[in-house]
Amino acid sequence: MEFLYFLESIRNPVLDFIMLTVTELGSEAVFLALALCIFWCVDKKAGYYLLITGFVGITFNQFLKLNFRIERPWVKDPNFTIVEAARAEATGYSFPSGHTQNITGVFGSVARFFSKKKLVVWVSVSFIALVAFSRMYLGVHTPLDVGVSLIVGTVLVFLVYPLVMKAFENEKLMYIIMGCVIAIALLFVCYTEFYPFPADIDEANYLSGLKNSYSLLGAVLAFPIIYILDKKYIKFETNACFWGQIVKLAVGAALALAIKALLKAPLNALLDGHCVSNAIRYFAVVIFAGAVWPLTFKFFPKSRNKAEKTQDAAVLRK
Repeated sequence: MEFLYFLESIRNPVLDFIMLTVTELGSEAVFLALALCIFWCVDKKAGYYLLITGFVGITFNQFLKLNFRIERPWVKDPNFTIVEAARAEATGYSFPSGHTQNITGVFGSVARFFSKKKLVVWVSVSFIALVAFSRMYLGVHTPLDVGVSLIVGTVLVFLVYPLVMKAFENEKLMYIIMGCVIAIALLFVCYTEFYPFPADIDEANYLSGLKNSYSLLGAVLAFPIIYILDKKYIKFETNACFWGQIVKLAVGAALALAIKALLKAPLNALLDGHCVSNAIRYFAVVIFAGAVWPLTFKFFPKSRNKAEKTQDAAVLRK
């Protein structure tokens, strides 16, 4: 807590604003936005790699939260204060840090996949470090919370990369990987549903973990479906002209978020608020993102490389 008290002593309105802005890079929204951007517009291999690393990391993070049930710093030490604007999103148990896990999994995967692009690597590593620091500065996590997430995220980044790269050369390996990811998510659901947690467990924190377990399961159940559909039928290309990429990402992300939001009320009513509704919503979002929206990509004009542009210019000169 000494380090957190030191950070508390140097807080000021300007730094508070900067850290509140930086910490959002580790949110679920940024994870999904960047994953969709890479999957739709940059490289499908990188997209699958990022998604698998991210979802496995989030599952493990949520498991550790419920298993250790460590309270937030201000709960453990009532004399400690946090940046109040950060309190609303500081849900669930403290250990380990979910935002740090997200940013490490996402930008760590980006840095590993595009390791030959030094600027991408340095920017990605900088974002990871800034988000990790922001969680402690805001007072919502301890150095232990952040450190464990950094370690877990980094291990997954380097462990998953060679497996996914080999899987694109060996279809059976891809199905094995996806089967393992589904099994991990299913085991986590069983853990949240059936493990005999102590009677004094914080109900809000437990429900947060339970909902997340079903959301993760729904998302990963869609993985093999979109993989098979794209490999055999859709075969979408990520290449498009600049404005096409902007429209592809903006409209696609808006529709995915709309599906997630619009399904919430009717599914909750139909299933009496059971967390299965979360699984169905996230399943629908991933199916849309991986197998429905990509059907439109063939209508977007393709961008031309430098050689093609040079050839066109030579033709015009003649």
